Amino acid sequence: MRTWIPDLPAESLGSSLAQRLPMVVPALGEPGFGACLLDAMASALPVGSFSVYRTGSRPAIFLSGSRGMPDTTRDCWHAYLSGPIRSDRTLREASVPQLRVCHITAPEVPAEHRAKVYDAHGVMERVSVVEEEPAAYDDNALFAVNFYRHTHQRPLSDAQLADFGIAGRLLMALARKHIALTRADAANEPGARLLARCPALTTQELNVCLRLLRGMTQEGIASDMGLALPTVKTYRNRAFNRLGIHFRSELFALMLPEREAAF
Repeated sequence: MRTWIPDLPAESLGSSLAQRLPMVVPALGEPGFGACLLDAMASALPVGSFSVYRTGSRPAIFLSGSRGMPDTTRDCWHAYLSGPIRSDRTLREASVPQLRVCHITAPEVPAEHRAKVYDAHGVMERVSVVEEEPAAYDDNALFAVNFYRHTHQRPLSDAQLADFGIAGRLLMALARKHIALTRADAANEPGARLLARCPALTTQELNVCLRLLRGMTQEGIASDMGLALPTVKTYRNRAFNRLGIHFRSELFALMLPEREAAF
């Protein structure tokens, strides 16, 4: 594994990748941002998929996708949550606390992580831009923007890795800005409304509620989230207790405008 500090933005003008990234700016906050970002990356590096996620006590995946191949990025995330996340140190090898770039190949990944995520989904290499989340939010969380090379693609060259490193700060800024914009747009979405009513809801409790609102069964939620059915039921019961409700119909009622809910 290699870890290094990316160059300053002023030095990124010499990066062919950094010169392609302005094409992504008009897509910030839009549904097509991920595809646009991956197109820009794939024109400079042989990568087929990407993910933007946060680890720590409240892990979350914000964005992911694939280009020119079946998209298994969410399957990879669920596999990662099933065990490897608890012992993953691949993005923490360096003692450098600031924003950094990481490169790792499949043979360097610990056995369980490699088997469940890399080998199972044909991932051969990963390059990431990583930084710690603020301690006030979570003192053990990392925010990572990741790109993956798969078995059908040629290995990343030293020149391409250097190019990626130069563009690292720009990539992180784009990902952060897009997430901020989409969160602002989603202020009136069900998840935001549930959190406004009950900020104590955990990420998993919220995710279960959102899937219930989509009409999913508890068995379907277990499969979608990669959890055991009893675990889903536990999250559902905890969420309902926090919200002061007992039935799914009451969860739907919470989504109605106040005047409608009163009838």
